[in-house]
Amino acid sequence: MQLVSVRVITRDVARLAEFYEQVTGLRARWLAEQFAEFAGSSCTLAIGGAETTSLFSPGAAVPEWNRTAILEFVVEDVDQAYERLTSLAVVPEIVQKPTTMPWGNRSLLFRDPDGNLVNFFAPLTEEARARLTR
Repeated sequence: MQLVSVRVITRDVARLAEFYEQVTGLRARWLAEQFAEFAGSSCTLAIGGAETTSLFSPGAAVPEWNRTAILEFVVEDVDQAYERLTSLAVVPEIVQKPTTMPWGNRSLLFRDPDGNLVNFFAPLTEEARARLTR
């Protein structure tokens, strides 16, 4: 089994896709008006409109209700990423400024416009770097 995608459901796909384009520097690939994705080398972040959930059981996915998952992106330099984020036209809500974590990552936490928690991190130790290559 292989994890290939994480999908976020939103009421405003264009707004969320624009946000992720700004903070990641990646370009959204639009598959439909209500569905965009950001393809990374190891996983894809998909953004689906609330309308797309009509194919699921009612209430299975509710926009803006997530308070448990963290979307994580590896960056080269967390402190530079922080400086860039705080200079954007729309600065995201910073939850945690760059901090070195006990498990060897430097981490920056912020929220996207729907309130989803995002982590930009960089492994600092050999052990932390090795975990990324498993």
